[in-house]
Formats: sequence, C-alpha cells, structure tokens
Amino acid sequence: MEFRYLGNSGLKISEITYGNWLTHGSQVENDAATACVRAALDHGISTFDTADVYANTVAESVLGEALKGERRESLEIFTKVYWPTGPKGKNDTGLSRKHIMESINGSLTRLQTDYVDLYQAHRFDTETPLEETMQAFADVVRQGKALYIGVSEWTADQIRASHELATELGVQLISSQPQYSMLWRVIEGQVVPACEELGISQIVWSPIAQGVLTGKYQPGQAPPAGSRATDEKGGADMISRFMRDDILERVQRLRPIADEAGLTMAQLAVAWVLQNDNVAAALVGASRPEQVEENVKAAGVRLEAEAMKAIDEALGDVVVSDPGMTAQNSPRKRAV
Repeated sequence: MEFRYLGNSGLKISEITYGNWLTHGSQVENDAATACVRAALDHGISTFDTADVYANTVAESVLGEALKGERRESLEIFTKVYWPTGPKGKNDTGLSRKHIMESINGSLTRLQTDYVDLYQAHRFDTETPLEETMQAFADVVRQGKALYIGVSEWTADQIRASHELATELGVQLISSQPQYSMLWRVIEGQVVPACEELGISQIVWSPIAQGVLTGKYQPGQAPPAGSRATDEKGGADMISRFMRDDILERVQRLRPIADEAGLTMAQLAVAWVLQNDNVAAALVGASRPEQVEENVKAAGVRLEAEAMKAIDEALGDVVVSDPGMTAQNSPRKRAV
C-alpha cells in the first residue's frame, strides 16, 4: 500500500480507501462485511469511509463493530452528514446546526470512536445558510469530534465559498469526494483546478463506474446474476447510466490495454484515477474479501503515457466531461 497526503494537511491516508456504501447493512451479511474489512486491513488499507445514510445508519454500526479492537491511532475513519436518517423527521436531514450536531454524536456512537478523522458534508444544502453550516462544522472540530472537514459532490463555486469561511473560522477543509472514473470525468474542468488552488484533495467514489469498468457487462447481454445491475436495493438505479450498449462496447476495448499493463480491468480503472495528482484516494467497496485483494494491487501503479492515450481513444465520445453535471446532480432542495 502507498499513502498520500490529504489536501494541504499533514494527514496521510491509504491511496486505496475502503468504502461501505451499498454493501454493509444492505447487500452483504455482517459476517461477510467484517471479512472484507479484515481483508482491507490485512492488505494495508488504513482508511475507511462511510456515511450515516448508508443503510440508514446500519453501515456505520457494521464498520464500527468490524474495526473494534484495532489501534485507533493507526486508522483514518471518515463519515458524512446531509441525507435523511432515522425516522426522517423535518430536522433529520440537511446541514443545519441542529442536524450536524446531532448527527456527529450518532455517528461516533455507531462507529465506537471518540472522533472521526474527516467529517464531510454529503451534499450542499440550499436551504441552510452556508455560514451556519460552516460554523457548526468548525464547532465539531473544536469539540474534538472531528479532526478535519470535507465536502462531497459540491461545485467549484460552493467549494471556494466554504473554503473561505473555513479559513476565517480557523479550521481545515481539505477534501472533496466526487464521482470520478474513466467514464465520468466531470470534475476535471472546474472542481479539480479550484481544489488544486485551494489545497484540497479528491477522494473519489465509483472509480470502477459501479463495476462497468470490470468488463463483466457485455453489450447485448443480460447482466450476470447477482451483479450490481440486478440489485433492486439501489445498485441497479446507480449503474443504469452506464448500461448502454455503446458504452459497454467501448469498455470492452480496454481489455487489451489492461492485458498489456499486466492488470485486470478493475485494477486498470482504479490505477487510472490515481494518475491524477489531485486524487488522494480511490474509494473501493467489496462484497467478498477477494475483491479487496484484487483492488489493492492498483496501489502504486504508474500507467505509461501511451496507455493513458490508448484509454482515451478506446472510450472516445462515451466519456462524460461536462462540468455542469456536478450542479445538475445536486439536490435542488432537501430530501425528506
């Protein structure tokens, strides 16, 4: 495993970071989830990312139990706040001071820890003044419940405004957590340049495009049984944008590039996002321990310029690069 600094801070994290969205408390049983966490630890992953909304708080509890007994100082634990949780009452959502203060306490209880290394705003809240949100995050840091703060799927303008307030409040906003993959490059035009200027790193989710970049989905064929594309608990909805035959056909053109590099297609996809200097970590999930073992082999891989060019030529015009997609995918109002 290799480690990278997170933003303009002294915190190092594993460049392969384990995330438990759509798995813990949802797609896989607790014993299997724990086995995946143990595999991550065995292969040098020290950074774990979750959120209170995953499986409606259950994912945090599963992760906390799986990490119990580990030396806390050797781990970096990240979580997030924004989406509705619990009974989903009127204040069980968003980035109000009330919701942030109550949510951090709930997350710490479920994760069985006194603090998280990074507390992230899971989306931008259009219904709460940004000043209120950032003051609440600053107070969470001052109370010792989080060491650093970050955001997820915020636009470049939102990141700039929040970073300015964080600086005024004397706290460190050091990360952005967007979707990023060979197929989904919308952060490259605006978010990455802004973050490079401000000293903020990307922790990217879905580097394998929900599994599409593994090559297991074939054009003109039904998805394999048990795959994410058949998961009615949410996985199928998330992957649907990539399940067009023209995309799947282009993805198959990546196979000889992966073979030439001595990588699986999944490893090629993870290694590709890590070539971006602004990316501190690629988030990978797993439903089986062997998936963790495969993904960690992308750590430290450096792709040749010829391979990077070949990837662009293989995918061609199916790549989504419109920077406006970040704002388009953000909630217009709070989810309730």
